[in-house]
Amino acid sequence: MLKNCLLTLMLAGLIYAATPLVPAQNSQANDQQSPPAGGPPEHGHRQFDPQSMTDRLTKQLNLTSDQQTKVLDILKSQQSQMESVRSDTSLSREDRRAKMMDVRKASDSQIRDILDANQQKKWDQMQSQRGERHEHQGGQAGTPNSDQQ
Repeated sequence: MLKNCLLTLMLAGLIYAATPLVPAQNSQANDQQSPPAGGPPEHGHRQFDPQSMTDRLTKQLNLTSDQQTKVLDILKSQQSQMESVRSDTSLSREDRRAKMMDVRKASDSQIRDILDANQQKKWDQMQSQRGERHEHQGGQAGTPNSDQQ
């Protein structure tokens, strides 16, 4: 009887101790599953979502509905151009990177142009912080691997 009780307690303790590991394993398995239907991101690129970026900028910059529409259009265009550059096999890696940087800079400039003075100040601060973060990670500011790519 005592043996059965100890065995039951040990088994219950083992199950209790292992329970927190199950969600962690599930989240790791989910991370390793195939990417969304938009296609696999190349070489560690996160899938860029213009709508979620617009939502984030709306919160950070307090965008008007008109600005939101324009920002979303700019970001969709950026996404399309980036995909075209990524799929252009005639370009060297360096040329592809340079073109992607140009696309990113043009989009950033277009977004800045539709902001009012206060929003531009906040935008510039955000861009500066993004550059600092990227440099800290060992890259160069404004490259396609930064926050939004």
